[in-house]
Amino acid sequence: MTKSDYNKETDPQKFPSFNLMAAHTDKEISISEKELKAQKFLVYTYPKDLTSGCTKETNEFSSNLDFFTANGIAIYGLSKDSIKSHLKFIDKEKIPFPLISDPDCTLIKALGCWVKKSMYGKEYMGISRSTFLVNQSLQVNKIWRNVKVKDHVSNVMAEIST
Repeated sequence: MTKSDYNKETDPQKFPSFNLMAAHTDKEISISEKELKAQKFLVYTYPKDLTSGCTKETNEFSSNLDFFTANGIAIYGLSKDSIKSHLKFIDKEKIPFPLISDPDCTLIKALGCWVKKSMYGKEYMGISRSTFLVNQSLQVNKIWRNVKVKDHVSNVMAEIST
């Protein structure tokens, strides 16, 4: 999968293969696309645990977990943070779904979310806040790119409701 594959939002693409570790409740688990097959799921990429925007977005997904569960959709957060960092984030914010750790940005890059960013005139590489809605056949049905935290989860919910 190349980055350009994921820019074709009207033509669903297969979710990339991966095998990574994730933090869930108080433990570390192994997770791959094989475990996710046969269920609908949502993966959102975010820059960093325990930062204001990422905490707000994660809490919005957490607060609306009943909606996603009722629609048969599992939620997974994805960042390059370590399992230790994810476990702290989960404990502090009471996050009820797994946070996938991708320290080498393998899946993040495959999703086209490792991008050049700029802050105060300085360029650097970082994670683009994005969300992927994936069906039971591992086809990406909808992508939200360059997400702004405000209203994002409600926009995702509205899309699912249509």
